[in-house]
Amino acid sequence: MESEAFVRDMARRIHEIASELKLKWIFKASYDKANRSAGGSFRGPGCEAGCRLLGEIGEEYGIPVTTDVHSVEDIEIASQWIDLLQIPAFLCRQTDLILAAGRSGRAVNVKKGQFLAPWDVKNIADKLKSVGCANFAFTERGTTFGYQNLVADMRSLYWMRELGCRVIMDATHSVQRPGGLGTATGGDGKLAPVLARAAVAAGCDGVFIETHINPAEALSDGPNQIPLDQLPELLQQLQRIHEVVTA
Repeated sequence: MESEAFVRDMARRIHEIASELKLKWIFKASYDKANRSAGGSFRGPGCEAGCRLLGEIGEEYGIPVTTDVHSVEDIEIASQWIDLLQIPAFLCRQTDLILAAGRSGRAVNVKKGQFLAPWDVKNIADKLKSVGCANFAFTERGTTFGYQNLVADMRSLYWMRELGCRVIMDATHSVQRPGGLGTATGGDGKLAPVLARAAVAAGCDGVFIETHINPAEALSDGPNQIPLDQLPELLQQLQRIHEVVTA
């Protein structure tokens, strides 16, 4: 959430694209980028202000909204406005956080940590089920490969779905080079469309995509993002691939 004006403008632009393509979509923006490479990096407006803004945007466009939550206290605030609570990758094994999200009455999306095997998500699923949460998904966002590198294994999508879980492919975070710029994370954004296409072909249930009008000026994750003007073409490609796979 670089600013309220920026978030509202992005929501409007993406809604226009999704409406033209007749796509179901969920709008995501972060009220706090808590996991930054450097302490002085931009973070966001905070939980209550950010979630309230997302709630207003969701109501305006008739769409569900999602954001990362970082603590049990955040969940208590966010669940007032947020449809889908997202657990960040580095917090995916935090039992209290998982249970609180599961008890919130909201749907839950858990980012699979870069350090987890695909079958390890079963333990997280069991935690959610233990508090009556049945509406949840897991998001693949790459696996740590040596230093400052991630690898996306498409087999992971199959194995997690084989467990009976809904699976989302995070095409943009999966091309990160964590800490690769010293005080910031680098990435190979030009490869994000490749991963998105491969994931849809592999049979994922959805795709997570970061986009920006000008990624070079983004305050977070710019090197990984897909420029907004390239988004319509990519989404059309994904639609066509999905049609072939599900025919």
